[in-house]
Amino acid sequence: MTGTPTTWGIEQFRDNVATKDGLIVQRFKQSGAHFLGKTNVPVELADFQSYNPIYGVTSNPWDITRTPGGSSGGSAAALSAGLSALEAGSDIGGSIRNPAHFCGVYSHKPTYGLVPMQGHELLAGLPVGDLAVCGPLARSPADLRLALSIMAGPGQRQAKGWQLSLRPAGKQRLSDYKVVIWATDSGAPVAEEVSARALEVGAKLKVSGATVSYTARPKFDVVAAHENYQTLLNATMTSGMNLEEVARMQRRADSLEIDDHSRRALITRAAVLSHRDWIRANGCREKIRVGWDEFFDEWDIVICPQMATTAFVHDHQPFRQRTLRVDQVQRPYFEQLFWAGFAINAYLPSTVFPTGLSADGLPIGLQAMGGSYCDFETIEFTQLLGERVGGFQAPPYFN
Repeated sequence: MTGTPTTWGIEQFRDNVATKDGLIVQRFKQSGAHFLGKTNVPVELADFQSYNPIYGVTSNPWDITRTPGGSSGGSAAALSAGLSALEAGSDIGGSIRNPAHFCGVYSHKPTYGLVPMQGHELLAGLPVGDLAVCGPLARSPADLRLALSIMAGPGQRQAKGWQLSLRPAGKQRLSDYKVVIWATDSGAPVAEEVSARALEVGAKLKVSGATVSYTARPKFDVVAAHENYQTLLNATMTSGMNLEEVARMQRRADSLEIDDHSRRALITRAAVLSHRDWIRANGCREKIRVGWDEFFDEWDIVICPQMATTAFVHDHQPFRQRTLRVDQVQRPYFEQLFWAGFAINAYLPSTVFPTGLSADGLPIGLQAMGGSYCDFETIEFTQLLGERVGGFQAPPYFN
């Protein structure tokens, strides 16, 4: 937005000020929106927390000792606390969705390419990258729907040749839906309270007349699919490394044993992935996308966790020293990308919706994923479901 800092939390961009409005800002202004400002993010938009050396730490309105999530943590915190009515963020690893879960609001990660990224880049003129999307956060599905209808559509160059015709939601009752509950997974176990909430939602859907399955899954290797996402994600996230960093990472990759398939080995190789190997990884991704297409020919919605736990206590240790405690077990910090990656890597829409509070008084949100371009369907589903599970609940000091 013109005249506002664009830093991504990076110290060397402290004085980087936008000289023009991004395309989405233009669309909101044309629709009558008034902007209050920008909210906080982690450094390089790359954390489940929101703190940086320029603007400090953002806390969760439900408990200020805990993170509001990231990278759109400032957005979710502002909504939850009543400081703003509508927010927008970006998502490549859950950055729109995990803040919504942690802060008890709604958010929508659109189908890839639905919302143009023009103006979201740190420096103008960069091409659109893989995986990342922009989308809205709000306190209601109705506001998500309105925001998405404003944000979605071709970019300026694409608008010369095509227009978007996103199909409206076709179902009007919960009983019309066929829903799969994916409450936890051995690849990224979630807290018992989170998985229990997903099962509880499934039970309420069944009572409402929906067709519900707890065992249906897409027909591909889920572990291999997550490895594919990590490869493509880290290839994207490390694309800005300088030559010295590339050389150092190449040496590390060359030193790995050929049979080392650990996460560390995976992301090391991804950092120096050749274009040929990226094409091969993209080919594997396409098979995963086809698997999801076939799955959503039969099913409408997948409900699954967004993160393994409720909002955790601020942890600003170096990444390699961090873990996440899940039911008394210390799990790898970035294991949570498993749940974010389903929708990101396959370019699918996913709406996060609040389901009420945990035993210790923190919000629990879940994802409602759908088939490609069924964005209004996942949003409408959460609208209908909100009548059963409560919708947005304000924190104690809501303004």
